[in-house]
Amino acid sequence: MTSTQRADTDTDLDVGDLTRAIENFNRYYIRLPAVQKLSFTTLSVLDTLASSGPKRLTELARTEQISQPGLTQLVTRLERDGLVERRPDPADGRAALIRLTESGRRIGQARHEDRGRHLIPLIAQLTPAERQAIAAALPALTRLAQLGTEARR
Repeated sequence: MTSTQRADTDTDLDVGDLTRAIENFNRYYIRLPAVQKLSFTTLSVLDTLASSGPKRLTELARTEQISQPGLTQLVTRLERDGLVERRPDPADGRAALIRLTESGRRIGQARHEDRGRHLIPLIAQLTPAERQAIAAALPALTRLAQLGTEARR
């Protein structure tokens, strides 16, 4: 699909424009300064576990798009730091589930709150119409993310 193609003939949504807007925002958002200096991969794993619950290493490696040996090393470090723990999988005693600890959850919450603090002064600079447009788009963006997550399963 080229940048001038539409997602649907009944809408004026330009997928190229949407992609550029998301990428530009993400470029800024993921690089916001943080109280704790953790890698993007570490933060992504913690966020995935916080939002999706415990996962097997193989499932987490697929979700995070990193090799299983690389993820195993990362999980070992996170476990050593008290951010995740391995628990037996009740469905298969031979396998383990990676679970977020309370310390890991607090890091994710602190990161979320810190990012919000950085966004507040920027949002204050938007016009009321721009703020309303973002608020109106939130349900659709949330649904778009859900559809993307479901499609990866």
